[in-house]
Amino acid sequence: MPGVISEIVSVCKLRIGFAIMLSGLAGLAITPGATPGLGQIILFSFVILLSSASAGAFNQFMERDIDAKMKRTRNRPFVTGRFQADRYWLFVIALMLIISVLTTSLAINPVAALYIFLGAFTYGIVYTVWLKRRTWLNIVIGGLSGSFAVLGGAAVVDPTLSITPVLLAVVMFLWTPPHFWSLAFVFADDYKQAGIPMLPVVFEKTVAAKIIFAHTLALVLVSILPFLYGLGWIYLFGALTGGLYFLKTSFDMVRSPSIVNARTNFRASLIQLTLLLSACVLDVFLA
Repeated sequence: MPGVISEIVSVCKLRIGFAIMLSGLAGLAITPGATPGLGQIILFSFVILLSSASAGAFNQFMERDIDAKMKRTRNRPFVTGRFQADRYWLFVIALMLIISVLTTSLAINPVAALYIFLGAFTYGIVYTVWLKRRTWLNIVIGGLSGSFAVLGGAAVVDPTLSITPVLLAVVMFLWTPPHFWSLAFVFADDYKQAGIPMLPVVFEKTVAAKIIFAHTLALVLVSILPFLYGLGWIYLFGALTGGLYFLKTSFDMVRSPSIVNARTNFRASLIQLTLLLSACVLDVFLA
């Protein structure tokens, strides 16, 4: 039983799902307006996690052929046959998304439901089906899935978007490429073997490292803007602490574009995101 649970967590990409959920809660926290009740916040957390899980499971369902060619992913359940990639799985995946969107629409509001749907659609269809096998820009556009999570959280408070959550959505959009490209840098041989045109496969390592650094620099600069539009010093401290560390490790990649530095940069991206989103919530509730 523990093995089955672990595989379900893997198929649904729940670690990514929790990051998406935290992004949504950060968007909810920083949006001006009456704070929703605890029950509504818990419900929103559940539905956004469920929608993310449906998109993650669909991603693994559709990519089982290329996952089989990569060392990092060849033990995933759809590849090994532990889970059969049949129409029943597609039914469950679709049902998860339908439940999350309908529940949000009925219990919260239709605008928040729309953003939740767009987040799952962007990752499941736009990124996985349309772009991943065609262009190295796949994750740039796919990064909108995290942005929609922020906007969904903001819409729980106020369906009419204000500037602060929009800026945070832009931050999420800019964060995804350097985060994922750093991981792709580590596993570039895997992606080359599978024929996936990720940035470190298409470009020389030195060029890829410079592009990653440029995106990180843009991310850090934009992450300061919410401070100018209402967020406080706690937010600024979290944004700068994580951002400058991420910028430093990205610069290390430029100086030495190695797998070791790429792995460090990947971890720095997670630290940066955790500090920034946590600071969003703390800034509001400790103000």
